[in-house]
This record gives sequence, structure tokens and C-alpha cells, in this order.
Amino acid sequence: MANLTLSNSRSDIEQNKLWAVIAYIGILFLIPLLAKKDSPYAQYHAKQGMVLFLVSVVIGFIAWIPLIGWLIALGVVALWITGVVNALSGKMTPLPIIGQYAEKLNI
Repeated sequence: MANLTLSNSRSDIEQNKLWAVIAYIGILFLIPLLAKKDSPYAQYHAKQGMVLFLVSVVIGFIAWIPLIGWLIALGVVALWITGVVNALSGKMTPLPIIGQYAEKLNI
């Protein structure tokens, strides 16, 4: 996905940065996933946001464990910040650890 043609990708990125950021706000990943099917940029970040959301739900239970759970939850926050920064920067870079799973999704 990261190999879009330069002219199409620049236009797509500029028009869909907001959609890409919305993809990282919890369940709201569904909005760009369903509304922007024609945008490879929004779809890429929606898939990343979906995997991050699913991981967050699981980690939400683990976060109750003192120290270890808190550190893992802090790692999820770091992934969220990384995703938002990538979306605003116009990058289609997979999130560390979980990004590989999002790239395999064919939705």
C-alpha cells in the first residue's frame, strides 16, 4: 500500500488527513473504513486504527494489573500517538508491533 503513485497519493493524503486521524479515535475507525473506500490513505489508517482498537480492548483488561499492566497500557498510548503523528505527517508507516497485522487485512 505504501507504493502509491506520487501524484495520486499527494492529493489523496491532503484530502484525507482528517479521516486518517479519526481512524485512531477508538471505534471511530469505522467512519473512514466505511465512508472513504476510495482513499488508500484513509483505508490504510483505518485498518491500523482497527487493529489498535482491538488491541486496546484486550489491553484494557490487562491494565488492571499494577505496574506491568500499566506499562503495557502506556505502550498502547504510545502506539496511538505514533498513529496520529503518522496520519498528520502524511506517512503510511505501519505501527510498531501491531502494524504488520493491519497490513494483512483485506477489507
